[in-house]
Amino acid sequence: MRNIRNPKKVVGFKGFSRSRDPEVRRARKGIYLLPNILTTGALFGGFYAILSGFSGHYEWAAMAIFAAMIFDGLDGRVARMTSTQSDFGVQYDSLSDMVSFGIAPAVVIYGWGLNHLGKVGIAAAFVYASCAALRLARFNVQSGLNDGKLFTGLPSPAAAALVAGFVWSSYGMQQSLLLSSFSALLTTVAGLLMVSNLKYPSFKEVDMRGKVPFVVILSIVMGFVVITIDPPRILFILAVVFSFFAPMTWIWKKIAIAR
Repeated sequence: MRNIRNPKKVVGFKGFSRSRDPEVRRARKGIYLLPNILTTGALFGGFYAILSGFSGHYEWAAMAIFAAMIFDGLDGRVARMTSTQSDFGVQYDSLSDMVSFGIAPAVVIYGWGLNHLGKVGIAAAFVYASCAALRLARFNVQSGLNDGKLFTGLPSPAAAALVAGFVWSSYGMQQSLLLSSFSALLTTVAGLLMVSNLKYPSFKEVDMRGKVPFVVILSIVMGFVVITIDPPRILFILAVVFSFFAPMTWIWKKIAIAR
């Protein structure tokens, strides 16, 4: 009797089938270490921010969110520079972003000021967290449909910087109804900007391996010097400028067309 074998599979000595496709076999061997370590650093920053928020250490929680932003900014660039992109890395990065820039800012600002507003505070925090999830889901779906030069909607790290920067810069202020109300408004606006159709620059086209004029390096150094003068407020101002640049540009264009 003729033995009919599947040309695409090889049966191992334990009876398990193995694919002959080298790409499939390479994918089963493991994952790329360096970019996923950076993603794990971002995830830990969000996790630490949540724990610090539960403990009432909101200043440390805000700093942990900004630290997560640094790791999140590095993992994708390192993956592209070292050609270690993978589907696993994309999904892992999205889950990390949801924790660090979706759940953590909502938990921190709720414990810091939104809890004084009762159900209104809960609603504002949930709007932010749910919009972050929707924004990340839309990004994953549309990732292969755009050129990567522009983001549709406010990126979740920028929204987290807006919320965490406000908490950090207002940490020493006395809690009041006005301050809590403004934090609810800011949290809600940050969430809605994430699911808007406004276009934001992605800065992915910046060539990190190319040569630049000396003045560029000098400008970066001076930027760090300015940030060290008052990190909470400077970072919050930068987040405000980036977050509301697209809405103000859209309004300006509408006014110009109306004229």
